[in-house]
Amino acid sequence: MADGARSDDPAVQKQLDRLAQRSPGADILGLERISELCERLGHPERSLPPVFHVAGTNGKGSVCAFLRAAIEAAGLKAHVYTSPHLVRFNERIRVAGQLIDDTELAALLKEVLDVSDDLSASFFEVTTAAAFLAFSRNAADATILEVGLGGRLDATNVVPRPAICGIASLGVDHEAFLSADINRIASEKAGIAKPGVEIVTQRYGEEVTEAIARTVKQRGAEAIVRGTDWDGTTYDGQLHYRDHEGKLRLPLPRLPGPHQIDNALLAIAMLRYQQKLALPESALRAAMEWAEWPARLQRLQPGPLRDLLPADAELILDGGHNPLAGEAIAAALPAGERIYLVMGLLANKDPEGLLGPLAPHIRSARFVDVPNHQSHDPETMAQLARNMGLIASTADCVEQALSDIAANGKPGKISVLIAGSLYLAGEVLRANEQPPN
Repeated sequence: MADGARSDDPAVQKQLDRLAQRSPGADILGLERISELCERLGHPERSLPPVFHVAGTNGKGSVCAFLRAAIEAAGLKAHVYTSPHLVRFNERIRVAGQLIDDTELAALLKEVLDVSDDLSASFFEVTTAAAFLAFSRNAADATILEVGLGGRLDATNVVPRPAICGIASLGVDHEAFLSADINRIASEKAGIAKPGVEIVTQRYGEEVTEAIARTVKQRGAEAIVRGTDWDGTTYDGQLHYRDHEGKLRLPLPRLPGPHQIDNALLAIAMLRYQQKLALPESALRAAMEWAEWPARLQRLQPGPLRDLLPADAELILDGGHNPLAGEAIAAALPAGERIYLVMGLLANKDPEGLLGPLAPHIRSARFVDVPNHQSHDPETMAQLARNMGLIASTADCVEQALSDIAANGKPGKISVLIAGSLYLAGEVLRANEQPPN
């Protein structure tokens, strides 16, 4: 099962099975295969509506959600390519505002696989090519592309000339591919810069800022730097943004967590500096309320999983899986409130880095496997948590963990956080009968 992809549609599943058999089974960075694949398909990457290209360690998916919300609030249509999916593969490819339907998806995957027998293309490369085909054949006003891994050598980086690029928050993740050197990571992310194209950046540390600036200059792009060219903050319950064109006062984002302020501001800056689409201020205002991005501090609605807890309990789902995510989640939790944690973490992630920021907020923790993926041993994770002074145990699955919390939790209203993996988050949404739409 490639990247956990599965479908209830037999025609789609047939192509996903073909992809699983042919894929090398791991992420492979490099533009050679995707370039050859695009050439065989007639270069669909050259026929996309204006492209908004977003890189970053964390937050890039949320930035894409704000971009889409603003574009749609202006009465325009956007193609969107993001990863990974949570429940259905179709979530990765949104065509003119709608999740791609199974009939079109099956045909596109077949078309790409039929011409890629000898390429050993990865799962992500094949799906990226399928998205390019879908976007090139359907009318829309914009294309929003989320980088999959890194930037410079990511399959999405074959797009020749985006309308604008952006870099969200930066931290250490995917060390096997990008190293643990934050400056190298920053340079790789900045590798999406293109000659003559503006790239909007957040506020980073001095060395990271310099690493990005060097890469952007080498690639002949122009950096639009937060704190110099644009900036934003919050006060009086509003979002205040400024740039070369003036100031804006907007509502605060509905997406929970203070980190979403930065993601919203980056999206606003990208929209204000690009020259392809004319968006009124009203669209930016509406985007703050309209943007949705599941499994990011998402409060789950009643369903088979949620109903395992007391009626007044709060069940929060977040796919965060690295130290930066741990800090963002911790900052969003109510001060002084202790939560029950349920966590599963892929084997290539840093458990201590994720747990550390959360530890002061945890009443007790239960660790589980991530289904169908190599993950950290729950008992090893529990022991790590105990070494950090936490009450910790294991459970066979999320359902068992929630039932145990319901049976043994302290009296009064409780809050439960499920975190550690977007793949685990997808299983949770599936079990709660709450798939993204």
